[in-house]
Amino acid sequence: MFPSRRFDSSGIRIKQTLSMAFLAFILSITTGLSDSLLFAFAAEGEVVFQADTFSGDGAWERYSQREQISPEFSIAENPSLGGPGSLALYGASNAQVRGCWRRVVSGIKGGAHYCFEASFLEHGVDYTHNTVFASLEWLDSAGRKIGNQREYVPELDLVNGWKKVGGTFRAPENAGAVRIDLYLSQNAQARVWWDAVKLSQVPDPPKRPVRVATVNCRPGGNSSSMETVEEFCEVVEQAGKQNCDIVCLGEGINLIGVARPGGGASEYSDIAEPIPGPTTDRLGQLARKHSMYIVAALGEREKHAIYNTAVLIDRRGKVAGKYRKVYIPEGEFDQGCAQGDSYPVFDTDFGRIGIMICWDSWFVDPARALAVQGAEIILMPIWGGNDTLIRARAIENHVYLASCGYDVASNIYDPWGELLAEATERPAVAYADIDLNYPLPCPYPWPLRDTRRVLLQARRNDIHTPALER
Repeated sequence: MFPSRRFDSSGIRIKQTLSMAFLAFILSITTGLSDSLLFAFAAEGEVVFQADTFSGDGAWERYSQREQISPEFSIAENPSLGGPGSLALYGASNAQVRGCWRRVVSGIKGGAHYCFEASFLEHGVDYTHNTVFASLEWLDSAGRKIGNQREYVPELDLVNGWKKVGGTFRAPENAGAVRIDLYLSQNAQARVWWDAVKLSQVPDPPKRPVRVATVNCRPGGNSSSMETVEEFCEVVEQAGKQNCDIVCLGEGINLIGVARPGGGASEYSDIAEPIPGPTTDRLGQLARKHSMYIVAALGEREKHAIYNTAVLIDRRGKVAGKYRKVYIPEGEFDQGCAQGDSYPVFDTDFGRIGIMICWDSWFVDPARALAVQGAEIILMPIWGGNDTLIRARAIENHVYLASCGYDVASNIYDPWGELLAEATERPAVAYADIDLNYPLPCPYPWPLRDTRRVLLQARRNDIHTPALER
């Protein structure tokens, strides 16, 4: 009765136990970025290189692609962290400036994991992610670059007033050294000071497995919202029996298939309810029973306002968060629905997720906003839409995406837009096992070792586009 198609990318079964990955996540919550999960786990290890004292001894190379765009380099006495001095860069009133302090560290073991961290202080920088950043390039034992495999180090958080960058990276099998680059790029008046640089060899990080599920369910001919919700609950039971960690249900699960007493289909104004309320209470019972997360969209009423709202129910059956649909189509405006005004992300015990609803998928900013805030999986209840655009949201932000639709497919995509699972029959459950700690390798001959970090680092929100603000 409940057929499914399953894809297992990790070869391991989900365990409902307190793992090292879970502990790492708890440690990383304060950083505000999911990229820090690996960093939090691997912050301690065998130190290979460390620099917190600087002088003019030439140990660090001054590098720029061309003299005409070189920043001004100096060893600053202050500010500093730890020992005296820091590595300073100044944009020198040159809008095309680009250059870095560079250091090669030898003794790298191929295939091993390394934790890198550094701190910087900046002045005159509005957007640090593509102006002030650190990167690593792996070299072989002869000092030659290994392909074009540059690693970008994600930003973490402020520490003692300094911005910290850090991450854990796996060296290529033939690596013998790594080049550290501490950049200033494309900011004429910026001043940057780098300090507290450290590289450690660390144990291989634990797997971070999660079983993601979607369903194919379209109730009809019901006289009440709770009858419709119960049809969804039947498929949720099947997802629970498959030990799923999180399941995505459809849009308007207290609306779809509900008839008005006098005839015709119900509208949001007929069925909207408070959150928490009857629907979230019922979903909470199943979430608690199967110790899994549930995402579903429903009509919400708050005072005089009605929203198309998606909720996240946690493993204990509590409402852990909600997202009010930002992009409202005319049909929902005509039913009196109000717009949401934010793109929240939610921390779970396996990672950070984001939620979109239906028409959000036609616009680039919802998924982008979630990815920038560290969402690794996007759950999307959707009535009907365009499969190509849904896949595009996964690809352009390099996230996993699970959709649950009525007039569009219920699918799970990987960050390259490849189909991992699909619920083709009705009713049906489909699920995929993924490992969030190991990025998928790039299938193309591009200089992208971790595509997600490359995309986040390269984004240009510094460009003022007045036409978008009208």
